[in-house]
Amino acid sequence: MSLLTGMNPVFEPVLAELTERHRDEVLAAFAAVEHSPEPVPEVELLALRDVTLRRSLDELLHRVGRTLVPVGGGWTSGYTDEIAAELTGAGWYSLPMTDRAVLVLVLIHSVAVPRSRGTAEGDAWTSGQPTMASELFAASRVRPSDVKAALARLRAAGLVQQAQQRAGAGQSAAYLPGPQLHRLTSAARRRLQEELILAAAPSSPLAAAIRARRSHPRGEG
Repeated sequence: MSLLTGMNPVFEPVLAELTERHRDEVLAAFAAVEHSPEPVPEVELLALRDVTLRRSLDELLHRVGRTLVPVGGGWTSGYTDEIAAELTGAGWYSLPMTDRAVLVLVLIHSVAVPRSRGTAEGDAWTSGQPTMASELFAASRVRPSDVKAALARLRAAGLVQQAQQRAGAGQSAAYLPGPQLHRLTSAARRRLQEELILAAAPSSPLAAAIRARRSHPRGEG
């Protein structure tokens, strides 16, 4: 146990069961998934490849309200659904209102509208259709200068990313959802996608299906 001196006590029950080498592997993976701006490829770290060590890593994350989130052939971390619900219920937000509004507009134009029209496949945020800055200016009541400032902050936070500019002289920059949205769990991602579709295309067949599913939740009737 001397090797655990100085370690956060909340981690000790998990780490104490591991060999020194495996403990180092799990801690390295913990730091990687928590701090890497992009999902960490599974092949890069033993604690992501090995099922037993990955379970220990997930236990470590759960002790601080986090969980592993699979993304393609890699992994990242995010808040558990229970912790996210508690934070939301307490009114905790890390973004200013203007930033949240601009982020929602990017999600609606890049993900929700294309998906409601059947022109977007899968649930990957970053593979949506780019939203032009000019579209954001037109769709928002926020001053263009404030929208630009919000986009800069959202880019710095990894919540939006600049897409390759569309062809044509005088075209404004284009934006996509950023890699930090990979940190949403599958349940959180599904709820957010549904809310965006209901807001962006309430009359679409997909919105009707969402309302029908919510009115008859599984397990009832």
